[in-house]
Amino acid sequence: MSHGGADSMKVVMAALAGNFAIAVLKFTAAYFSKSAAMLAEAVHSVSDTGNQALLIVGMRMALRPADEKHPFGRSGEQYFWPFIVSLLLFAVGGAFAIYEGIHKIHDPGQVATTRQLLWAYVVLGGSVVFESMSFSVAFKEFRAMRQGRTYREVLTDAKDVTVPLVLMEDTAALAGLVVALGGVFFAQIFHAPWIDGAASVIIGAILCAVAVFLAFETHGLLIGEGATKADRERAERLVRASPNVDDVLEVLTLHIGPNDVILALKVAFSKGLTVDQLEECINEIERRVRGEMPHMRRIFIEPDSKGGFTEGVSSAQAEADEKKKHGADSSRGDGAGV
Repeated sequence: MSHGGADSMKVVMAALAGNFAIAVLKFTAAYFSKSAAMLAEAVHSVSDTGNQALLIVGMRMALRPADEKHPFGRSGEQYFWPFIVSLLLFAVGGAFAIYEGIHKIHDPGQVATTRQLLWAYVVLGGSVVFESMSFSVAFKEFRAMRQGRTYREVLTDAKDVTVPLVLMEDTAALAGLVVALGGVFFAQIFHAPWIDGAASVIIGAILCAVAVFLAFETHGLLIGEGATKADRERAERLVRASPNVDDVLEVLTLHIGPNDVILALKVAFSKGLTVDQLEECINEIERRVRGEMPHMRRIFIEPDSKGGFTEGVSSAQAEADEKKKHGADSSRGDGAGV
C-alpha cells in the first residue's frame, strides 16, 4: 500500500522551505566569490524550489473530485508532475551546471581572493546543514515506506514517488555541496580556477543522472503499473475466502494514483445462485476487500463459469490445447485427401 499523502506533503513542504532559503544564500555567495560551482549550486537550489512547488500543485490537483471528463478522478496528477520535475531537474539543474562548468574551464578568469571565497565557504557549510535537515525528514518517511523491503525495491516499486523523489533530490544536493566545497577549496589551494569549473561539471552530471532515473520511474507509472505482487495476492485471498466463491480466474490491477487502484476480477461463483444472491456475493467481496485494502477504490467483478475449463488447467492453456487439437484434425484431413 502506498504511503500517506499527509506525510508526503510534510516532506515536500520541508524541502521547499529549505531550498528557498538556500537558494538566496547561494546566489549571494556566487556573486561575491565568482565561483562557477557556487552558481551551479544556486541554480540547482532554484530548480529544486520550483520542483517542490510543482509537486504541491500536483498533490492539490489530485484531490479534485471525479467529473464527467475525469470519471476516475485526478489521482494521476501525482504522477504527471513528478515527471515534469525530473525533466526540469535535467534541463535547468544538470544541463546548466555542465554548461557553466565547461565555460569556466575554457575561461577560468582570476583566482578569487580569500575574502571572496569566505562567502562560498560559509554559505556552502550552512547549506549542508539545511539540506541535511531536509534530508532527515525525507529519509524518515522513506524508511517508513520500506515495510521490510530493500531500499532499491522501495525506489523501483514505489507507487507514491513524492518521498523518493525528494529524497533523491536532497541526496544529489548534498553530494553537489560536497563537490562544490572541494572545487572551491582545491581551486584556491592550487591557484587553478578550472578546478572550480570541473566541479560544476561533476555537479551537473550528478543532477542529470538523478533526473534520468526519476524520469524512468515516473514514466512507468504514467503509462500504467499494476499493484504490487503482495497486494494482488492479498486481494485474491480475500476474494477466495468470500462465501460462494469457487475460484478466482483472473486478477487485474492498475494504479491510477498513489492511493487509488482499480481492481478487476473474473470470479467463478457457486452454481445455482439467483441474481439477487449473486449480487449479494459481489457486494460482500467489495466490502471485504475495501475493508482491508481501502486503496482498492474501484472494484469491478465479472462472474464467470468454470464449465468451459479443463480441470486443473488455466483458460489460456485450455484454449491453446483446443487450437492444437483442431490443427491436428486439419492436418489429418489434408493427408487423407492426397
